[in-house]
Amino acid sequence: MDVRSAPALVLVEKGQHLHDGVMTEVAVMPAWTAMTPAQVERWDELLSGLIAVLGAGPRLVVVDGHHHAALFAERIADGLAAIGQRCVRLSGRTPLADEDAWRLEGAHDVVAIADGATWRRHPPGPAWDVVIWLRTPSDERSQADADANVVVDLYDPAWPVIRYIDPGLVDRHSWYIAETRAFFAVRAATWDVKFGDDLPAYAEAVAQAGIPRGGVVVDAGCGTGRALPALRDAVGPTGTVIGVDITPPMLTAARSHGRGDSAHLVLADARHLPFPDASVDAVFAAGLVAHLPDVEGGLEELARVTVDDGRLALFHPSGRVALAARHGRTLRDDEPLSEDRLRFSLQATGWSLSVYDDPTNRFFALATRTPR
Repeated sequence: MDVRSAPALVLVEKGQHLHDGVMTEVAVMPAWTAMTPAQVERWDELLSGLIAVLGAGPRLVVVDGHHHAALFAERIADGLAAIGQRCVRLSGRTPLADEDAWRLEGAHDVVAIADGATWRRHPPGPAWDVVIWLRTPSDERSQADADANVVVDLYDPAWPVIRYIDPGLVDRHSWYIAETRAFFAVRAATWDVKFGDDLPAYAEAVAQAGIPRGGVVVDAGCGTGRALPALRDAVGPTGTVIGVDITPPMLTAARSHGRGDSAHLVLADARHLPFPDASVDAVFAAGLVAHLPDVEGGLEELARVTVDDGRLALFHPSGRVALAARHGRTLRDDEPLSEDRLRFSLQATGWSLSVYDDPTNRFFALATRTPR
């Protein structure tokens, strides 16, 4: 689908938004004419993906995420119209009239799209079929994505990325790889500029992991390869280090930093590793779990390739509380890396948790592959 013909809309002037009586600075979603070709292509990909998820009517769809919701809903509506799908917009200006108009249109094949928190709380039918939540840095309602069917990252309004789609709407395999690559590709070149001071923390975590000298270790989700030199030191000259990442620009960045000299770099999905069963002695995974659409599925795949009594080290150079605060949210008890949840997930997938450490400055968990 080509959305370049959509109107050149401007969201707000001077990057300001009035919400609940408070004026805040926001990132402005640019008009099509202000975007680069790559940015327009990214919007094309994302809208095409969402329209495929919505499918044919009847559908009740609401877009929430206050200062971007109206324009985002307009762009979805334009895309639906472009493929011939009947669509009506339920605006926030005259909700009752809009609802009546939608019903008169004939709801049997129409996609109705509303926007904003008011509509989200008061659907025109029994419930919304699809709730799309736009996640932005300035939004304090971070828990609002918990019951959303689709979560879109609009931290950079010119480069939107789908971060979650309810498995009941579409199989995750249809969107996960493309959207994960889109998320990390634009960050690869500056990743080490932003996080380069984390290298000592990586080295400390690798040392604590107890990786056997002369063994085979996989860095799952290696990114720019910040752990690879430490992993090479751990296994020594006779060992093997393999860095796996799903995003080509991340592996390119790893090579540009000279870290390809420490390891074999492999383009692959950590959920589908190109290695035989029981072929590696240890897995190191920094920040991987938070990006897996199916945590237990990912842990099970890591267990498949690991020998009995092999090691799995899960790491992040910030503790969970500090990381949540950085993203403007609070922790929930059911998050994948909470101790009880992680212990259960590991046990269910062939691991036994032995170390769980979550201070402010890092997250570190160590598990052992249980015998088959």
